[in-house]
Amino acid sequence: MTRPCKEMYLFLLQPLCAQDPVVQEQVRKSILTLGNQQPDKVLSMCQDYLLKHPKLVVGHRVVILQTIELVVKSRIDDISYPKIKSVIQLASDEMTKSKEVVPEWQQAASNILVAVGNKYINDIMEEILGKFQPGVLPHFFVVQTLANLSDSNVYGMVPFLNAIMGTMLPMLGMTKQDNMKWVFSSALCRFSESILEYLANLDKAPDPTVRKDTFSSEIYSAYDILFNSWIQSRESKLRLTVAEALGSMSHLMAHDKLEEQLPKLLPTILGLYKKNSEHYIITKSLCQVLEASVNMGSRVLETQIDGLLLALHQQICSPVDFSNPPTVKNHNEVLRCFTILANTFPDRLMVFVLQRLENSNERNRMGSLAVLRHLINSSTSIMETKKLLILASIRQPLADHSNKVKKRVVQVISAMAHHGYLELEGGDLLVRFIIQHCALPDTYHRPPDPEEVTNEALRSMCDNTLHLFTTTVGRLTDVLWPMLLCYLTPNQYASATTPLCKSLILLANKKRAAQEASFIINFNAQGVDTHTYGHDVTDEPSPRLRAFPLSDLKTPWNHTFCLLGSVSFLYRCIGVILQQCYNKELVRKQLQEILISTRHNDAIERTGVAMGIGLCASSHLNGTLEKLEEFGKSDAFRKASGIFGLLKDKNDVDVEKMKSTLILCYGYVALHAPEDQLLTRIDSDILQNISKNFNTKVKHIVTPLYILWFKSIIVVQKYSSYWLSSGQDHERERAVKTTAELLQFYLDNLSVKNLVTFHNLGALVGRLSPRCTDPNPEVRRAAIDCIYRLMYIQLRYEGTDCFFIAQLGLTVFLKLTLFLPLHSLCLQQLSTLLFMLFDGLVDSQSNCSRASSVILNTLLKNRGAGLQDLVPEMLEVLHNRLQVIGEEQVKVAIGQSILILATQHLQTVVNTLVAYPLPYDSWSCEMWMALGADSTLALQIMEMIIEKLNVMVPYVDKKESMLRPGLTKVATSQPLAMTCALREMMLNGQSADAVAYVFPKLFSSLLVRLGSSVGVQLPKDLNSNSIISDCKTTNKMNVINFDVCGVAVEALRILLGRAQLDAVMKPLDQEGAWDKMKDPQQHTTGVTLAMAKHAGPRLPAIVEGLCPSLCNIYECQRITVTAFFSELLNHHVVTELMILDMLMNNMMERITDTCGTVRMLAVRGLGNIAVGSPEKVNKYAKELLAAMSSGMEEKDDPGKLITLEAMSGMSKILLLENSVLASMGFLLLYGFTQRSIVMFCQENDEIRCASIMLLGNLSKFGSGEPVFKDQIHNVLVSLLLHLSDPNPQVVKACKYSMRICAPIVGSEQISAMFQNHLLEEKGLHYGEFINDLTKYLIQDFPGMLNFYHITVIQFFKSNWAEIRASAAMFIGKNNNNIYFF
Repeated sequence: MTRPCKEMYLFLLQPLCAQDPVVQEQVRKSILTLGNQQPDKVLSMCQDYLLKHPKLVVGHRVVILQTIELVVKSRIDDISYPKIKSVIQLASDEMTKSKEVVPEWQQAASNILVAVGNKYINDIMEEILGKFQPGVLPHFFVVQTLANLSDSNVYGMVPFLNAIMGTMLPMLGMTKQDNMKWVFSSALCRFSESILEYLANLDKAPDPTVRKDTFSSEIYSAYDILFNSWIQSRESKLRLTVAEALGSMSHLMAHDKLEEQLPKLLPTILGLYKKNSEHYIITKSLCQVLEASVNMGSRVLETQIDGLLLALHQQICSPVDFSNPPTVKNHNEVLRCFTILANTFPDRLMVFVLQRLENSNERNRMGSLAVLRHLINSSTSIMETKKLLILASIRQPLADHSNKVKKRVVQVISAMAHHGYLELEGGDLLVRFIIQHCALPDTYHRPPDPEEVTNEALRSMCDNTLHLFTTTVGRLTDVLWPMLLCYLTPNQYASATTPLCKSLILLANKKRAAQEASFIINFNAQGVDTHTYGHDVTDEPSPRLRAFPLSDLKTPWNHTFCLLGSVSFLYRCIGVILQQCYNKELVRKQLQEILISTRHNDAIERTGVAMGIGLCASSHLNGTLEKLEEFGKSDAFRKASGIFGLLKDKNDVDVEKMKSTLILCYGYVALHAPEDQLLTRIDSDILQNISKNFNTKVKHIVTPLYILWFKSIIVVQKYSSYWLSSGQDHERERAVKTTAELLQFYLDNLSVKNLVTFHNLGALVGRLSPRCTDPNPEVRRAAIDCIYRLMYIQLRYEGTDCFFIAQLGLTVFLKLTLFLPLHSLCLQQLSTLLFMLFDGLVDSQSNCSRASSVILNTLLKNRGAGLQDLVPEMLEVLHNRLQVIGEEQVKVAIGQSILILATQHLQTVVNTLVAYPLPYDSWSCEMWMALGADSTLALQIMEMIIEKLNVMVPYVDKKESMLRPGLTKVATSQPLAMTCALREMMLNGQSADAVAYVFPKLFSSLLVRLGSSVGVQLPKDLNSNSIISDCKTTNKMNVINFDVCGVAVEALRILLGRAQLDAVMKPLDQEGAWDKMKDPQQHTTGVTLAMAKHAGPRLPAIVEGLCPSLCNIYECQRITVTAFFSELLNHHVVTELMILDMLMNNMMERITDTCGTVRMLAVRGLGNIAVGSPEKVNKYAKELLAAMSSGMEEKDDPGKLITLEAMSGMSKILLLENSVLASMGFLLLYGFTQRSIVMFCQENDEIRCASIMLLGNLSKFGSGEPVFKDQIHNVLVSLLLHLSDPNPQVVKACKYSMRICAPIVGSEQISAMFQNHLLEEKGLHYGEFINDLTKYLIQDFPGMLNFYHITVIQFFKSNWAEIRASAAMFIGKNNNNIYFF
């Protein structure tokens, strides 16, 4: 570098350190400009300047370091490698020069390393790892730099992370300062995120073989420290960083570890909400944990769902401050949590959210609506089946008075519109809500709360939403047209006229441009019912409508209404308005004006008037009939009477046309009148007035009379259902004959111009067809006539030539059950027919009830496949009918009906029956038993239930009382219900083939279910989710007798019986094993003894089915399966069936189980191999002895049960002659005798007995070993004293062991004494025996006497008086004999 250049750079560097920030910025730009041209020279000058001014103030050093970073970032490709190395060294030294943390200075140096690391990662890591040594806490910014590098260069850093974390883990335990804990936590978070990004983009990664489990072990070790220690810190910032790290790390943890930690991790994260005001980081961490849990298919997550939903709902209800980004981010993360839960628990989440909508609290309701809107938009496929439920639940918020809530409701409606909700039933209410709020008045008093939503803002929002529906949601076009037309006239929507008209114009133009047929609305066409669009209005119509003179309907300008159909449409509109009007006087006046001003010669107008008056009659029947009668008696009808009437002017009103109008009005009144009021008025007020005006000149208006007559048929049928099934013959006969006459009249006068559906066919056929088998011949004959006429009417409606039907004769009924269902009935007719036939099942005449069942089953076979939506309702009706049916043949037929439905809709039937209230009543049990009648179907159901039982949560832990510590196991309803279902199905003898086929799976599933039920209580809200609302409260006596474990035991017992395993059942019954299974203390005994002996070839499949449960998170299931396997190893059948290896491997794995009971049972099973398969002991000898030795040294064994089993198992193994045992026996013997004295003094009789027996069995390996001779003498005194043990079994064990040990003692006289006097079944004179023995001890082992005395003295403190007395006797006899010697 030339001297002038060097001086220029130095000249620039000096003002760079100036105090004035403006000067600094200008100089920095100049240096960067030079740096872009000559980066090496500029970097050299900066580096030299820092080295020559070591005492430069921190602020100036920071500015120069920041300049170096900018040059490196912009020209790293042009900087020479030697310069890169020197820059790395400079930055590293600057970063770690001060041991104290100086954030601004050290961060600037760290940023240089990160910038260089984007290209030269290996050089950077070489430098950084030199300052990141094992066993020494690194500098704060060394760790921070590693974290930032993993962010900026993912692909370069991830290969180093395994080694970095391996070095870091020991440091975590050494860390005491909060700032170091913070930086380590932050680094672990960044490392985890980098690994996840690397794994997500393996196709771009330099090493595609990297796997998640590469890091799982280190991640879990770090998690253990962070979760169990650091997250409890008092420092809020540290807690949040640890929580963030835990969230990222959860994705990398092994599945079993995460599953194990979830019950502790989730409550801990939720608890942080109360400790920290900043919630975004907590929610982000929770979201990551939930995502990781769902991705691995966690089963524990379901047990935490209630607490999660409550906490998340509290967060979503918190107000969002849009000026504060963290609150906005927290809101979005909470919604993301709801999305994750919706994908896994859609039903529980929807029930929770919709229940919260019922809460009138403004904040709660707004939060729930926000969740609902988000789920509708983000989880479209999941919400598809919930649409009708959401539509029903959204009605409550519609009535909320808060504008804030209304704003959220509008947002939800907008989301629903884009996903097809508004086209469904109930969607019109949401459209009405929008239009209502387009008509909101102005807010006269401005709210003091700036967040309050004014009427103007809400109205504008609704205007825009309606416009949005019209322009962008194409699927709503046919919904809004013509619906919006009906909102133009009611008074309360007057202020919404502008947005309504704008939308109508857009809709009309769109339809006209597309030349859609629906553009022109013919309101006279059949199927267009203005009543559908009727809405609640005030007592009076719109002032604009009231001001509109009806006489103007005759003026030429009425062509302007051609878009709406005709003048007839306006009369119908008036009818709808009057229908909703409550002012009776106003209704009478309007009816009077309509009748007087009508142009009776115009057929279209005459029909429109009649329709309008008919619609009005649906709400004002009495007033309408009075006004029609008054009109019929008015002067207008007498005006042209008499002889002078022959000379009447042609312009006068034709009286006959007026009569036609009046009769038409009566016809439409009958059509629309309420059925419960019509019956009493037909004869006196309608038919009588029609007959007065009816003559041959008015035949063209007879069609409405057909409607009237047919309406009479429906009403008569409705109120004659009692008579049709009456026990009195004459009542049934009159009812059926009356119906036949009405049908004949209707048929004779029926003229169908357009093909339509005969909607009431199903109801009529359902009522009448069972009567075709009535015991009364007259009833049968009249019923068959009714069916004839109904079929004729149906054919007329279908436009079919019905001449051929007359040829059917008496066979018509026999073909009815095939002809009608297959070729004639639409879905509505079919469903009505079915439910009428359900009523026929309880007919008073047994012949008729049986006929109903035959027709019903024929219908279901042929058409049942299309009735899925009706299945739950049909099953409920059948359940109700079973309760009152006494005819056995009909009950059998109902069972057949259930079978048919299950064949067609298996999943729906099973789900419905499972949801019936528990305990199942006798009728529910009959329905389940019916499903067992078909072995193929039963097999499918059993496999379905088994699959669900294997994955469902069997119980949840709940705190029973705040006053009592600990948790109570409470059963979950669905698995309990499925167990009951299996029990009932297997009670049907015809299920035997299915049971035999699926027996191994069924046995395995029920055995695991049994283990999950021991000690489990019924939930207090047992039937809260029952689909039968009337049965949600169950008989208390039934619940008292309902036992969770008892259900599983009973199901298992029935399974064994149905599988014809009497050899298994008999010993279980004799030993009371069923009661033991229900007792938590005796559960593991008695379950498997008979199965092992008699199950035979089924055992391999059973064992295979049970193996996965050994790794289950539920201890109770692992205990049950381990107990089963342990007992199997006690029998040689496992070797014969070649499942010994599988069982042994499983037992070896279980000896490290976290549950002590499981470990104890595993040790027992390993010992049992010596009994069940002794020839295989040599193969597993080393593993067995190691397991037994480990069991005897078990520290986490409060009751010493594992130790006891280990000693018992060791004794069983040592009884066998085995070369491997011979080589290891001495070592085992030496190790055991060191601990045996402690074992001999245990309070537990069984442990003392087992330890003494084991000593005897081990002693046979000590022959000829002087070391073991010393060991025997060490325990000899203890054995001698326990010959007087209070427990007889311990005494026998002592005699046995001492006889076995005798040859090793080293004295022929003592050995002879032991062999001759210590026989198990013979008594022993203890005093004489000790007296003689001490003589031999003094004689043969004089050097051991002092040791014997010291040992005996310790027994003076024994818990047993017998032992203390024996110790005193030993000392006395020994001292006495020493005196004589």
